[in-house]
Amino acid sequence: MSLISTLTKHGRHRAVDKVTALEDDNRRLLRQLFGAIGTIASLESKLANALARQAEAEMTVVALDADVHDLKAERDHLAQEVDWLRRRFAAELAADANANAITVPDAIRDTTAVEDQATAPYDVKTLREALDITVASGNPSPAHIPPAA
Repeated sequence: MSLISTLTKHGRHRAVDKVTALEDDNRRLLRQLFGAIGTIASLESKLANALARQAEAEMTVVALDADVHDLKAERDHLAQEVDWLRRRFAAELAADANANAITVPDAIRDTTAVEDQATAPYDVKTLREALDITVASGNPSPAHIPPAA
């Protein structure tokens, strides 16, 4: 078999193979195109829903901001009214508090029981005071401990 017959044999089929490959590529690209169109439509739908929710949320924020503003104004007005009422009725409130005051006699602790004896406060001293150590006493060292009494 000669080299020319080999080239011509494959040369005939080369164009057909190329056309088939191009047709396959074309089909693959069309499938991708239709898939992309579906994906784009889905994303556009999701975007429209998100924008609608965003607009609704913005309207809610505006309404809540107006409510907060109104409630702050009402709170300030009520605080002023309470201050005025306190000043207006201060004498009556004081008289009422004095008239209804509850007086309790001083408590006396019963310490007759042995387990309930009154205790004295703790005598808290520094270590130098407790051991009667003074620097001016001529002690050669702060570590000096006087003899036990």
